Amino acid sequence: MKKLIFIGTLILLFVSCGDEEQPKPKAYLALDYPEARYKSFHNDCPYSFEVNELAVAKKPAGARDCWLNLNYELLDGTIFLTYQPVRNNLDSLLRDAQKLPLQHTIKADAIEGDVYTNPYNKTYGMFYEVSGNAASQAQFYLTDSVRHFLTGSVYFNAQPNFDSIIPAAAYLKNDIRHLMETVKWAERE
Repeated sequence: MKKLIFIGTLILLFVSCGDEEQPKPKAYLALDYPEARYKSFHNDCPYSFEVNELAVAKKPAGARDCWLNLNYELLDGTIFLTYQPVRNNLDSLLRDAQKLPLQHTIKADAIEGDVYTNPYNKTYGMFYEVSGNAASQAQFYLTDSVRHFLTGSVYFNAQPNFDSIIPAAAYLKNDIRHLMETVKWAERE
């Protein structure tokens, strides 16, 4: 009888000595995007810039002339560009462009604006970085203060969840900054 109890105890010890299941720690996706490679983008509009080779430029259906979407299939996101000529309405255009980031204050944790100036290319504007679960993670506007006004914003094709889109948002923010640095205005009118 003692032998049976001893053998039974040994069997129970061996069977019960497995690894305990532990909850998995929270982690971010390890997303790795290719290094950005830029090419010149020209169209029939009074602006040009360098665009990432990952982006596919498309004119949105029903959009005004010179409005453009830069679609990033790999990141499931888009940079929406809108162009308007300045016609004695610079104050109104600036006011509207500065209101756009503020529409995200309900969901945003923070909105930081950086002034952008490039006297060589005659481009002046603002870059807004939005953090938190806002619909748009970055927005900007550029103008020459005389003829041209360009705005842009990043949106992803998913419900906003900042933690899961951080790598893609950072990638597109870099592309927006590069776009801003390379915008050139056409001299035609």
